[in-house]
Amino acid sequence: MTSLLLLAVTLVGQPLAFTNAYIIPVEGPEIQGGTLLVQDGRIVALGRNVSIPADAVIQNCAGQVIMPGLVCTHSHIGGWGGADRSGPIQPDARIIDALNPRSSGWKRALAGGLTTLNVMPGSGHLLSGQTVYLKLRPGVDTIGEMAYRFPDGSPMGGIKMANGTNPQGDPPFPGTRSKAAALVRQKYLDAQKYQRELAAGANGGKSPDRDLGLEAMVEALEGKRVVHHHTHRADDIVTVLRLADEFNFRLVLHHVSEAMMVAEEIAEANVPCSVIMIDSPGGKQEAVNLSFETGRILDEHGVKVAYHTDDYITDSRYFFRSAALGIRAGLSRSTAFASLTLHGAEMIDLGKRVGSLLPGKDADFVILSGDPFSIDTRVHQTWVEGQLAFDLARPSDRLFAEGGFGASNEVDPYMCCTKNECEGCAQ
Repeated sequence: MTSLLLLAVTLVGQPLAFTNAYIIPVEGPEIQGGTLLVQDGRIVALGRNVSIPADAVIQNCAGQVIMPGLVCTHSHIGGWGGADRSGPIQPDARIIDALNPRSSGWKRALAGGLTTLNVMPGSGHLLSGQTVYLKLRPGVDTIGEMAYRFPDGSPMGGIKMANGTNPQGDPPFPGTRSKAAALVRQKYLDAQKYQRELAAGANGGKSPDRDLGLEAMVEALEGKRVVHHHTHRADDIVTVLRLADEFNFRLVLHHVSEAMMVAEEIAEANVPCSVIMIDSPGGKQEAVNLSFETGRILDEHGVKVAYHTDDYITDSRYFFRSAALGIRAGLSRSTAFASLTLHGAEMIDLGKRVGSLLPGKDADFVILSGDPFSIDTRVHQTWVEGQLAFDLARPSDRLFAEGGFGASNEVDPYMCCTKNECEGCAQ
Protein backbone atom coordinates (compact mmCIF):
# COMPACT_ATOMS: atom_id res chain seq x y z
CA MET A 1 0.00 0.00 0.00
CA THR A 2 1.36 3.40 -0.97
CA SER A 3 1.91 5.68 2.03
CA LEU A 4 -0.64 8.40 2.75
CA LEU A 5 2.18 10.94 2.76
CA LEU A 6 3.05 10.03 -0.80
CA LEU A 7 -0.59 10.33 -1.81
CA ALA A 8 -0.74 13.77 -0.25
CA VAL A 9 2.11 15.03 -2.41
CA THR A 10 1.18 13.26 -5.65
CA LEU A 11 2.16 15.35 -8.65
CA VAL A 12 -0.62 17.11 -10.52
CA GLY A 13 -1.73 14.93 -13.40
CA GLN A 14 -0.47 11.68 -11.92
CA PRO A 15 -3.18 8.98 -11.92
CA LEU A 16 -4.42 7.55 -8.62
CA ALA A 17 -5.81 4.01 -8.37
CA PHE A 18 -7.89 2.90 -5.38
CA THR A 19 -7.97 -0.88 -5.57
CA ASN A 20 -9.75 -3.86 -3.96
CA ALA A 21 -12.61 -1.70 -2.67
CA TYR A 22 -16.33 -2.29 -2.41
CA ILE A 23 -17.57 0.52 -4.67
CA ILE A 24 -21.05 2.03 -4.50
CA PRO A 25 -21.35 4.19 -7.64
CA VAL A 26 -25.02 5.16 -6.89
CA GLU A 27 -25.60 5.15 -10.65
CA GLY A 28 -24.94 1.57 -11.69
CA PRO A 29 -24.42 -1.73 -9.88
CA GLU A 30 -22.23 -2.01 -6.79
CA ILE A 31 -18.76 -3.46 -7.40
CA GLN A 32 -17.04 -6.00 -5.18
CA GLY A 33 -13.25 -5.88 -5.30
CA GLY A 34 -13.26 -2.91 -7.63
CA THR A 35 -10.83 -0.20 -8.66
CA LEU A 36 -11.49 3.52 -8.90
CA LEU A 37 -9.07 5.36 -11.19
CA VAL A 38 -8.84 9.16 -11.05
CA GLN A 39 -6.64 11.72 -12.76
CA ASP A 40 -6.61 15.52 -13.08
CA GLY A 41 -9.48 15.80 -10.60
CA ARG A 42 -11.83 13.59 -12.60
CA ILE A 43 -12.95 9.98 -12.52
CA VAL A 44 -11.33 8.05 -15.35
CA ALA A 45 -12.70 4.55 -14.81
CA LEU A 46 -14.13 2.16 -12.25
CA GLY A 47 -14.84 -1.54 -12.21
CA ARG A 48 -13.32 -4.94 -11.51
CA ASN A 49 -10.97 -4.96 -14.48
CA VAL A 50 -9.65 -1.44 -14.72
CA SER A 51 -6.34 -1.03 -16.53
CA ILE A 52 -4.01 0.78 -14.13
CA PRO A 53 -1.34 3.00 -15.72
CA ALA A 54 2.25 2.12 -14.89
CA ASP A 55 2.85 5.51 -13.28
CA ALA A 56 -0.25 5.41 -11.07
CA VAL A 57 -0.07 5.85 -7.31
CA ILE A 58 -1.95 2.88 -5.85
CA GLN A 59 -3.88 2.79 -2.59
CA ASN A 60 -5.10 -0.63 -1.46
CA CYS A 61 -8.64 -0.26 -0.10
CA ALA A 62 -9.26 -3.89 0.85
CA GLY A 63 -12.06 -4.08 3.42
CA GLN A 64 -13.15 -0.51 2.71
CA VAL A 65 -16.12 1.05 0.91
CA ILE A 66 -15.90 3.85 -1.66
CA MET A 67 -18.94 5.95 -2.54
CA PRO A 68 -19.54 9.46 -3.91
CA GLY A 69 -18.89 12.47 -1.70
CA LEU A 70 -22.05 13.43 0.16
CA VAL A 71 -24.12 16.42 -0.95
CA CYS A 72 -26.01 18.50 1.62
CA THR A 73 -28.76 20.59 0.10
CA HIS A 74 -29.28 22.71 3.21
CA SER A 75 -26.49 23.85 5.52
CA HIS A 76 -25.69 26.90 7.63
CA ILE A 77 -22.03 26.30 8.40
CA GLY A 78 -19.31 28.82 7.74
CA GLY A 79 -21.00 31.80 9.38
CA TRP A 80 -24.39 33.45 9.58
CA GLY A 81 -25.66 36.14 7.29
CA GLY A 82 -28.31 37.10 4.81
CA ALA A 83 -31.21 39.45 5.45
CA ASP A 84 -31.58 41.65 8.55
CA ARG A 85 -34.60 42.88 10.49
CA SER A 86 -35.24 45.84 8.18
CA GLY A 87 -37.75 43.89 6.11
CA PRO A 88 -39.19 40.44 5.41
CA ILE A 89 -38.05 40.10 1.77
CA GLN A 90 -34.42 40.82 0.90
CA PRO A 91 -33.28 38.95 -2.24
CA ASP A 92 -30.29 41.31 -2.64
CA ALA A 93 -28.51 39.76 0.39
CA ARG A 94 -25.90 37.17 -0.60
CA ILE A 95 -24.77 34.57 1.91
CA ILE A 96 -21.41 34.31 0.13
CA ASP A 97 -20.55 37.74 1.59
CA ALA A 98 -20.97 36.43 5.15
CA LEU A 99 -19.00 33.18 5.06
CA ASN A 100 -15.63 32.53 6.64
CA PRO A 101 -13.38 30.23 4.58
CA ARG A 102 -11.44 29.38 7.77
CA SER A 103 -14.50 28.21 9.71
CA SER A 104 -14.16 24.90 11.50
CA GLY A 105 -17.51 23.92 9.97
CA TRP A 106 -15.89 22.98 6.66
CA LYS A 107 -13.54 20.60 8.47
CA ARG A 108 -16.39 18.98 10.34
CA ALA A 109 -18.28 18.53 7.08
CA LEU A 110 -15.30 16.86 5.41
CA ALA A 111 -14.99 14.59 8.46
CA GLY A 112 -18.56 13.48 7.74
CA GLY A 113 -17.84 12.72 4.09
CA LEU A 114 -19.52 15.85 2.69
CA THR A 115 -17.96 17.43 -0.37
CA THR A 116 -20.70 19.72 -1.79
CA LEU A 117 -22.98 22.04 0.18
CA ASN A 118 -25.84 24.43 -0.48
CA VAL A 119 -25.14 27.04 2.20
CA MET A 120 -28.20 29.09 3.14
CA PRO A 121 -29.14 32.23 5.00
CA GLY A 122 -31.64 31.61 7.80
CA SER A 123 -35.41 31.16 7.73
CA GLY A 124 -36.51 34.18 9.78
CA HIS A 125 -37.60 35.99 6.60
CA LEU A 126 -40.01 35.28 3.78
CA LEU A 127 -36.98 35.66 1.51
CA SER A 128 -33.65 35.92 3.29
CA GLY A 129 -31.30 36.10 0.33
CA GLN A 130 -29.25 34.11 -2.14
CA THR A 131 -27.69 30.76 -1.26
CA VAL A 132 -24.33 29.56 -2.57
CA TYR A 133 -23.26 26.12 -3.79
CA LEU A 134 -19.83 25.22 -2.47
CA LYS A 135 -17.29 22.48 -3.10
CA LEU A 136 -15.08 21.86 -0.07
CA ARG A 137 -11.78 22.18 -1.90
CA PRO A 138 -8.76 21.78 0.38
CA GLY A 139 -6.16 24.48 0.72
CA VAL A 140 -8.16 27.42 -0.64
CA ASP A 141 -8.11 30.88 0.94
CA THR A 142 -11.43 32.39 -0.14
CA ILE A 143 -15.07 31.40 -0.38
CA GLY A 144 -14.96 32.36 -4.05
CA GLU A 145 -12.49 29.54 -4.67
CA MET A 146 -14.95 27.09 -3.10
CA ALA A 147 -17.94 28.27 -5.14
CA TYR A 148 -19.37 26.44 -8.11
CA ARG A 149 -19.93 28.80 -11.02
CA PHE A 150 -22.77 29.54 -13.41
CA PRO A 151 -21.77 29.63 -17.10
CA ASP A 152 -21.48 33.43 -16.83
CA GLY A 153 -18.84 33.03 -14.09
CA SER A 154 -20.96 34.22 -11.17
CA PRO A 155 -21.22 32.05 -8.03
CA MET A 156 -23.90 29.38 -8.30
CA GLY A 157 -26.73 29.45 -5.82
CA GLY A 158 -30.46 29.59 -5.31
CA ILE A 159 -32.98 31.75 -3.49
CA LYS A 160 -33.88 30.97 0.15
CA MET A 161 -37.52 31.44 1.15
CA ALA A 162 -39.57 30.42 4.18
CA ASN A 163 -43.15 30.39 5.42
CA GLY A 164 -44.97 29.27 8.56
CA THR A 165 -44.11 30.80 11.91
CA ASN A 166 -40.40 31.54 11.34
CA PRO A 167 -40.84 34.74 9.29
CA GLN A 168 -43.80 36.06 11.29
CA GLY A 169 -43.33 39.09 13.54
CA ASP A 170 -44.16 42.72 14.11
CA PRO A 171 -44.57 44.97 11.05
CA PRO A 172 -43.07 45.11 8.47
CA PHE A 173 -42.98 41.34 9.01
CA PRO A 174 -46.26 39.46 8.46
CA GLY A 175 -48.44 38.51 11.39
CA THR A 176 -50.44 35.83 9.60
CA ARG A 177 -49.92 33.16 6.96
CA SER A 178 -52.23 34.90 4.51
CA LYS A 179 -50.35 38.20 4.82
CA ALA A 180 -47.07 36.33 4.32
CA ALA A 181 -48.33 34.89 1.03
CA ALA A 182 -49.66 38.31 -0.02
CA LEU A 183 -46.27 39.95 0.51
CA VAL A 184 -44.55 37.23 -1.51
CA ARG A 185 -47.06 37.53 -4.35
CA GLN A 186 -46.56 41.28 -4.58
CA LYS A 187 -42.77 40.92 -4.68
CA TYR A 188 -43.00 38.40 -7.53
CA LEU A 189 -45.34 40.77 -9.37
CA ASP A 190 -42.71 43.48 -8.94
CA ALA A 191 -40.10 41.08 -10.31
CA GLN A 192 -42.27 40.30 -13.35
CA LYS A 193 -42.63 44.01 -14.05
CA TYR A 194 -38.85 44.46 -13.75
CA GLN A 195 -38.38 41.47 -16.08
CA ARG A 196 -40.56 43.14 -18.71
CA GLU A 197 -38.65 46.41 -18.33
CA LEU A 198 -35.34 44.60 -18.78
CA ALA A 199 -36.66 42.96 -21.94
CA ALA A 200 -37.82 46.33 -23.27
CA GLY A 201 -34.40 47.84 -22.58
CA ALA A 202 -32.70 44.99 -24.41
CA ASN A 203 -34.90 45.74 -27.43
CA GLY A 204 -34.01 49.41 -27.65
CA GLY A 205 -36.39 50.83 -25.06
CA LYS A 206 -35.63 52.50 -21.76
CA SER A 207 -33.80 50.28 -19.28
CA PRO A 208 -34.85 50.35 -15.63
CA ASP A 209 -32.55 51.45 -12.85
CA ARG A 210 -30.59 48.51 -11.57
CA ASP A 211 -32.22 46.68 -8.62
CA LEU A 212 -30.06 43.91 -7.13
CA GLY A 213 -32.96 42.23 -5.35
CA LEU A 214 -35.27 42.18 -8.34
CA GLU A 215 -32.38 40.95 -10.50
CA ALA A 216 -32.10 37.88 -8.29
CA MET A 217 -35.85 37.28 -8.38
CA VAL A 218 -35.87 37.57 -12.16
CA GLU A 219 -33.16 34.89 -12.21
CA ALA A 220 -35.58 32.71 -10.23
CA LEU A 221 -38.43 33.47 -12.63
CA GLU A 222 -36.19 32.58 -15.56
CA GLY A 223 -35.09 29.31 -13.96
CA LYS A 224 -31.45 30.21 -13.39
CA ARG A 225 -31.87 30.07 -9.61
CA VAL A 226 -33.79 27.37 -7.78
CA VAL A 227 -36.08 28.53 -4.98
CA HIS A 228 -35.19 26.57 -1.83
CA HIS A 229 -38.21 26.87 0.44
CA HIS A 230 -38.33 26.19 4.18
CA THR A 231 -41.77 24.79 5.03
CA HIS A 232 -43.12 22.31 7.58
CA ARG A 233 -46.91 22.11 7.90
CA ALA A 234 -49.02 20.48 5.20
CA ASP A 235 -51.02 23.65 4.57
CA ASP A 236 -47.82 25.69 4.27
CA ILE A 237 -46.41 23.16 1.79
CA VAL A 238 -49.50 23.52 -0.39
CA THR A 239 -49.23 27.32 -0.23
CA VAL A 240 -45.70 27.10 -1.60
CA LEU A 241 -46.86 24.79 -4.40
CA ARG A 242 -49.58 27.30 -5.22
CA LEU A 243 -47.08 30.16 -5.44
CA ALA A 244 -44.72 28.12 -7.62
CA ASP A 245 -47.58 27.35 -9.98
CA GLU A 246 -48.63 31.00 -10.12
CA PHE A 247 -45.15 32.34 -10.88
CA ASN A 248 -43.55 29.31 -12.53
CA PHE A 249 -40.34 29.28 -10.46
CA ARG A 250 -38.29 26.12 -9.97
CA LEU A 251 -38.74 24.78 -6.47
CA VAL A 252 -37.22 22.45 -3.89
CA LEU A 253 -39.25 21.98 -0.71
CA HIS A 254 -37.14 21.82 2.45
CA HIS A 255 -37.85 20.16 5.82
CA VAL A 256 -41.45 19.13 4.91
CA SER A 257 -42.30 17.63 8.32
CA GLU A 258 -45.89 16.96 7.21
CA ALA A 259 -45.16 16.02 3.60
CA MET A 260 -46.72 12.58 4.07
CA MET A 261 -50.11 14.31 4.44
CA VAL A 262 -49.86 15.96 1.00
CA ALA A 263 -47.58 13.52 -0.83
CA GLU A 264 -49.98 13.25 -3.78
CA GLU A 265 -50.04 17.03 -4.23
CA ILE A 266 -46.23 17.22 -4.13
CA ALA A 267 -45.94 14.38 -6.63
CA GLU A 268 -48.48 15.97 -8.97
CA ALA A 269 -46.49 19.20 -8.91
CA ASN A 270 -43.29 17.21 -9.67
CA VAL A 271 -41.37 19.04 -6.93
CA PRO A 272 -38.42 17.38 -5.15
CA CYS A 273 -38.10 17.39 -1.37
CA SER A 274 -35.08 17.92 0.85
CA VAL A 275 -36.06 16.26 4.12
CA ILE A 276 -34.77 16.92 7.61
CA MET A 277 -34.50 13.83 9.78
CA ILE A 278 -33.85 14.59 13.44
CA ASP A 279 -33.62 11.66 15.84
CA SER A 280 -34.12 13.97 18.85
CA PRO A 281 -36.59 16.67 17.69
CA GLY A 282 -36.62 19.99 19.49
CA GLY A 283 -39.43 22.36 20.33
CA LYS A 284 -40.71 23.65 16.99
CA GLN A 285 -44.48 23.12 17.07
CA GLU A 286 -44.65 22.96 13.27
CA ALA A 287 -42.40 19.88 13.32
CA VAL A 288 -44.49 17.94 15.83
CA ASN A 289 -45.52 15.46 13.11
CA LEU A 290 -41.98 14.88 11.81
CA SER A 291 -41.70 11.22 10.90
CA PHE A 292 -38.97 8.77 9.92
CA GLU A 293 -41.44 7.54 7.27
CA THR A 294 -41.45 10.80 5.29
CA GLY A 295 -38.70 9.72 2.89
CA ARG A 296 -40.29 6.35 2.18
CA ILE A 297 -43.77 7.78 1.63
CA LEU A 298 -42.53 10.48 -0.73
CA ASP A 299 -40.40 7.96 -2.61
CA GLU A 300 -43.40 5.64 -3.00
CA HIS A 301 -45.31 8.54 -4.56
CA GLY A 302 -42.50 9.13 -7.07
CA VAL A 303 -41.11 12.26 -5.39
CA LYS A 304 -37.34 12.76 -5.56
CA VAL A 305 -36.01 12.71 -1.99
CA ALA A 306 -32.78 14.02 -0.50
CA TYR A 307 -31.83 14.52 3.13
CA HIS A 308 -30.04 17.53 4.59
CA THR A 309 -28.25 18.39 7.80
CA ASP A 310 -29.44 21.95 8.43
CA ASP A 311 -26.12 22.04 10.29
CA TYR A 312 -25.96 22.99 13.18
CA ILE A 313 -29.31 21.23 13.67
CA THR A 314 -27.77 17.93 12.63
CA ASP A 315 -23.99 17.88 12.83
CA SER A 316 -22.51 17.23 9.39
CA ARG A 317 -20.40 14.44 10.89
CA TYR A 318 -23.62 12.45 11.42
CA PHE A 319 -25.21 12.91 8.01
CA PHE A 320 -25.27 9.18 7.27
CA ARG A 321 -27.63 8.77 10.22
CA SER A 322 -30.42 10.67 8.42
CA ALA A 323 -30.67 8.13 5.60
CA ALA A 324 -30.19 5.26 8.06
CA LEU A 325 -33.28 6.41 9.96
CA GLY A 326 -35.13 6.51 6.65
CA ILE A 327 -34.10 2.90 6.01
CA ARG A 328 -35.40 1.98 9.45
CA ALA A 329 -38.80 3.26 8.31
CA GLY A 330 -38.73 1.27 5.05
CA LEU A 331 -36.79 3.43 2.60
CA SER A 332 -34.84 1.29 0.13
CA ARG A 333 -31.04 1.26 0.40
CA SER A 334 -30.67 2.38 -3.22
CA THR A 335 -32.83 5.46 -2.61
CA ALA A 336 -31.04 6.07 0.68
CA PHE A 337 -27.68 6.22 -1.12
CA ALA A 338 -29.09 8.60 -3.73
CA SER A 339 -30.71 10.72 -1.01
CA LEU A 340 -27.27 11.60 0.35
CA THR A 341 -25.58 12.09 -3.01
CA LEU A 342 -27.13 12.18 -6.49
CA HIS A 343 -30.61 13.45 -5.63
CA GLY A 344 -29.18 16.37 -3.69
CA ALA A 345 -26.77 17.15 -6.52
CA GLU A 346 -29.66 17.20 -8.98
CA MET A 347 -31.65 19.55 -6.74
CA ILE A 348 -28.87 22.14 -7.02
CA ASP A 349 -28.23 21.58 -10.75
CA LEU A 350 -24.94 19.73 -10.21
CA GLY A 351 -25.97 16.16 -11.03
CA LYS A 352 -23.79 16.12 -14.14
CA ARG A 353 -20.68 16.86 -12.08
CA VAL A 354 -21.11 15.18 -8.69
CA GLY A 355 -23.35 12.80 -6.75
CA SER A 356 -22.28 9.53 -8.38
CA LEU A 357 -19.13 7.76 -9.52
CA LEU A 358 -19.08 7.85 -13.30
CA PRO A 359 -16.21 8.47 -15.73
CA GLY A 360 -15.91 12.17 -16.44
CA LYS A 361 -17.42 13.33 -13.16
CA ASP A 362 -15.48 15.19 -10.48
CA ALA A 363 -13.34 12.87 -8.34
CA ASP A 364 -15.26 13.62 -5.14
CA PHE A 365 -15.58 10.49 -3.03
CA VAL A 366 -15.41 9.13 0.48
CA ILE A 367 -13.61 6.02 1.76
CA LEU A 368 -15.39 4.26 4.64
CA SER A 369 -14.38 1.53 7.02
CA GLY A 370 -17.52 -0.50 6.34
CA ASP A 371 -21.24 -0.36 5.52
CA PRO A 372 -22.28 3.31 5.19
CA PHE A 373 -25.31 2.85 7.42
CA SER A 374 -23.65 0.97 10.26
CA ILE A 375 -23.11 2.94 13.48
CA ASP A 376 -19.65 1.35 13.69
CA THR A 377 -18.49 2.71 10.32
CA ARG A 378 -15.96 5.55 10.22
CA VAL A 379 -15.09 7.98 7.46
CA HIS A 380 -11.45 7.16 6.75
CA GLN A 381 -10.80 9.65 3.96
CA THR A 382 -12.64 12.31 1.97
CA TRP A 383 -11.31 13.25 -1.48
CA VAL A 384 -12.29 16.37 -3.42
CA GLU A 385 -11.35 16.66 -7.09
CA GLY A 386 -8.71 13.99 -6.59
CA GLN A 387 -7.15 15.74 -3.58
CA LEU A 388 -7.06 14.28 -0.09
CA ALA A 389 -9.17 16.72 1.95
CA PHE A 390 -9.69 14.66 5.13
CA ASP A 391 -7.72 11.74 6.54
CA LEU A 392 -8.68 10.13 9.84
CA ALA A 393 -5.08 8.92 10.21
CA ARG A 394 -3.92 12.54 10.37
CA PRO A 395 -4.07 13.67 14.03
CA SER A 396 -5.33 17.17 13.23
CA ASP A 397 -8.15 15.75 11.09
CA ARG A 398 -9.05 13.17 13.72
CA LEU A 399 -9.44 16.01 16.20
CA PHE A 400 -12.18 17.58 14.05
CA ALA A 401 -13.81 14.19 13.48
CA GLU A 402 -14.01 13.28 17.13
CA GLY A 403 -14.22 16.60 18.96
CA GLY A 404 -12.00 17.29 21.91
CA PHE A 405 -10.89 20.51 23.51
CA GLY A 406 -10.17 23.19 20.93
CA ALA A 407 -11.48 21.16 18.00
CA SER A 408 -14.11 23.72 17.00
CA ASN A 409 -11.90 26.78 17.31
CA GLU A 410 -11.49 28.89 14.21
CA VAL A 411 -7.80 29.16 15.09
CA ASP A 412 -5.25 26.39 15.47
CA PRO A 413 -6.19 24.23 18.48
CA TYR A 414 -3.99 24.71 21.51
CA MET A 415 -3.67 23.10 24.95
CA CYS A 416 -5.41 20.10 23.42
CA CYS A 417 -2.71 17.48 23.37
CA THR A 418 -3.26 15.64 26.64
CA LYS A 419 -5.37 13.04 24.88
CA ASN A 420 -5.31 14.22 21.27
CA GLU A 421 -1.99 14.85 19.61
CA CYS A 422 -2.40 17.27 16.77
CA GLU A 423 -0.14 18.82 14.22
CA GLY A 424 1.04 22.29 15.12
CA CYS A 425 0.48 21.86 18.88
CA ALA A 426 3.14 22.00 21.57
CA GLN A 427 3.89 18.43 22.58
